[in-house]
Amino acid sequence: MPTTRTIEANDRERIRAFLELRWGGPTIMLDGRAIDAAALPGFIGVDAGGAIAGLVTLLDDAVQSEIVTLDAMRAQAGLGTRLLELAAERARALGLNRLLTRTTNDNLDALRFYQRRGFRLHRLAAGAIDLEREADPAIPLLGRHGIPLRDEISLIRGLGAD
Repeated sequence: MPTTRTIEANDRERIRAFLELRWGGPTIMLDGRAIDAAALPGFIGVDAGGAIAGLVTLLDDAVQSEIVTLDAMRAQAGLGTRLLELAAERARALGLNRLLTRTTNDNLDALRFYQRRGFRLHRLAAGAIDLEREADPAIPLLGRHGIPLRDEISLIRGLGAD
């Protein structure tokens, strides 16, 4: 498994390039706010050759830490879970009560991944992607599996005794 560690200042440009490749850019829209995920704290997984194998970026508030991006280059190899657990440990250490994440209605893999790791469905923002598409027409109408891309689903995991 790749080595995991806290994101460091000298990782930022590589993270920006990674997010460009995986997300189409480092800017992630959350509740109408543009968030530069490349500037956020988080954890990185680096393979033996030094390439980014996985990444989680986090945005904190007074109560929770939100997963802004979570990627693992190889599915089902355990890196995504490891990065998720590092995020949970960090949030606990900061005294935060929960971990939040969001995904789109078409991302069945993410819904399965998070629920299998203790997250519960929290909120449905019906039409949220439709609104984002008005600001960014490049957002496709169809998502994964040919499912119309329309809604945002929030999932939450309490960080008390699991």
